[in-house]
Amino acid sequence: QVQLVESGGGLVQAGGSLRLSCAAPGSIFSKNTMGWYRQAPGKRRELVATITKGGITVYADSVKGRFTISRDNAKNTVSLQMNSLKAEDTAVYYCNAPLSSSIFLLSWGQGTQVTVSS
Repeated sequence: QVQLVESGGGLVQAGGSLRLSCAAPGSIFSKNTMGWYRQAPGKRRELVATITKGGITVYADSVKGRFTISRDNAKNTVSLQMNSLKAEDTAVYYCNAPLSSSIFLLSWGQGTQVTVSS
């Protein structure tokens, strides 16, 4: 079963930065929008940002101006640069290829834990 592999999480102080990366199967990556999602303890998974294959981006209001999503179409990777991190950004971060807000092309990976200490 094809899976996504997320990396780059860790423990950081509030105001700090992290860069997440996700490797996806080329057959899916090259043709589809990719997105980053996160799930905090006791909460539902939520959208963080998406990027189309042409580079058009969409961000959740909570991360606008702080996070930047990008993709490397040659390496089949999507990245999330996170700056000015806040305690409320603490969550497990996942990537996937969304068809809609609730339908995704791939099985969810293990995710990568981001913990922001205040």
